[in-house]
Amino acid sequence: MKYLLDTHALIWSLEEDKQLSITAQNIIADENNQIFASVVNLWEMAIKISIGKLQLQQSLEQVIDKIDEYDISLLPIKPTHVVKVRDLSFEHNDPFDRLLIAQCLQEDMAFISNEVLFLRYGVNRIW
Repeated sequence: MKYLLDTHALIWSLEEDKQLSITAQNIIADENNQIFASVVNLWEMAIKISIGKLQLQQSLEQVIDKIDEYDISLLPIKPTHVVKVRDLSFEHNDPFDRLLIAQCLQEDMAFISNEVLFLRYGVNRIW
């Protein structure tokens, strides 16, 4: 199965943070699953680091290297994802999350996230 990581799930996975649920840890560790991070995750981290809202244990460059090292595939932003954002209701206003939701729906991926609000969009949220 294909899974897209929410930004906090990606960070917690790479930093081996105990906040990542056991279910999420098991899914990510299962070699039969395809795990994806999005360019959106990196964009969100870069912005939050630059405004002082996020501090990582390592540099953003090291995070990017670790994504590859952990065999996590990087999902680009496609025009179809952007079009899907336009069609989403405004249950959630965060632009990063809205694009991640659109990617999950367009790519038929489950979403590893602790945010219950995403269920309102019909996303298969796993936590």
